[in-house]
Amino acid sequence: MRRLAREAPTSPDGPRESSAPPADLPQARRYRAQVPRLWWLRRRSYLMFMLREVSSLFVAWFVVYLLLLVSAVNRGNDSYQAFLEFSGRPWMLALNVVALAFVLLHAITWFNLAPQAIVVRMGGRRVPSRAVAAGHFLAWAAASAIIAWILLGGL
Repeated sequence: MRRLAREAPTSPDGPRESSAPPADLPQARRYRAQVPRLWWLRRRSYLMFMLREVSSLFVAWFVVYLLLLVSAVNRGNDSYQAFLEFSGRPWMLALNVVALAFVLLHAITWFNLAPQAIVVRMGGRRVPSRAVAAGHFLAWAAASAIIAWILLGGL
């Protein structure tokens, strides 16, 4: 049986080298649906997603703040006192309270997502998601209690 090769269609001008439409046809525009700027306020799950994304900025702020504190301590008492004075300003206190709220949101949402990222098996059976999350929260509470005990003069 003989197979015939399919030839590309040709035009009177010869074969086309590109798949672009002829110049005499109007250019088609791609459809782009209008999305409101505050689309993420429509559902609680979208809002929580956006807040979690924003919370990473406050986590970064706490890292910078801690590095500034360590640098001030390293440079001596005068630098440390200046840092404490700077940190005591009302706007800085407000920023750190807001940052603390966002960091707590970040930690809580991460611990709630952990069971989806970590599959724990014991005795050949999968540990329930709630138990994995509870383990994370208990470890967090224990670490916080130990740190509070040390900071409040336990050692």
